[in-house]
Amino acid sequence: MSDLIRNDFLRQALACEHLGSPFTARVCRVLAEGLDAGTRFGQRILNWEGKPESDALPLRAAGALNALARSGRAPELAAVYPPHEADERALARAIEKAVAAHDDFLAGFLDSAPQTNEVARSSAILGLALHVAKRTGLPLSVHEIGSSAGLNLGFDAYAYELETACWGDPDAAVTIAARWEGKLPPLDAKLTVAARKGCDLNPLDAGNVADRERLLAYIWPDQTARLARIEAALGFAARKGVKVEKADAAEWVEWHFGAAGKTGEARVLMHTIVWQYLPKEVQARIEAAMARAGAAATKDAPVAWISVEADRKDAASACMRLRLWPEGEDVELGRADFHGRWAKWG
Repeated sequence: MSDLIRNDFLRQALACEHLGSPFTARVCRVLAEGLDAGTRFGQRILNWEGKPESDALPLRAAGALNALARSGRAPELAAVYPPHEADERALARAIEKAVAAHDDFLAGFLDSAPQTNEVARSSAILGLALHVAKRTGLPLSVHEIGSSAGLNLGFDAYAYELETACWGDPDAAVTIAARWEGKLPPLDAKLTVAARKGCDLNPLDAGNVADRERLLAYIWPDQTARLARIEAALGFAARKGVKVEKADAAEWVEWHFGAAGKTGEARVLMHTIVWQYLPKEVQARIEAAMARAGAAATKDAPVAWISVEADRKDAASACMRLRLWPEGEDVELGRADFHGRWAKWG
């Protein structure tokens, strides 16, 4: 198993390179080569009881080290983290010392799955929501699973710079720059969010310092623009008092989509880079609940399911998918970067 896990760290290193974080790639390579079972941190990783890839084990480990570096408790580690520069050998030495000195903290940090709450994915959500608004002509009642701190629930309050177009208030607290290509969504559609709710197995509170730090620890430290954007979104969510419910995704969807919808609103289920982390039985229950809701949908109370998720078609991008009832439409509207940097609309 340890060889498979080391290979997963190397796979994640390649993904980090592709997504513009050479530093996190180096961290993953250092861990792949240097982990040993002589520490609690190393032992937990090398003898991981779950599924390393679906549990995002390399990102859990990288997040643990980043959290420690950000905390100020390990100055030698912080000295080799951005904005400082260090070669891989110096990084390896600093990580080895940090693990020896802070083994319990690092091992404990592995308990929770990463929650990047990448707010730039809101650009894909915006495009999908505009399609729903245009096709239904109704306000949206938005329900998000895997909502973390709820940052993407505020997608309609952000400003967007889309290279060839803009959307939203230019003075918004959060500005998202993304490149949109292809046949663009209907930017002129009237988009009104009448209600919004989110759930997560481990919801984070944007107004809680510890929760904010945990979330920020998963943001790759050499991506400063990304870090600043998420900090701005956290501040906005804290001021708005955004709260995310603690709930199992399947139970929550069954509850909110089990009864008839409100006439004059489109009920929308949305999620971004969440599906791969859900157990198969949870996925099946959500599929079944949405099929039932879709069968009961009407033109005056439609149901939509929008998602930005990995699939087998292209490992380097996510599928932007829309399912809409009562029409029964199920269509891929385009592909998107996993961190929201670009979208190619079909």
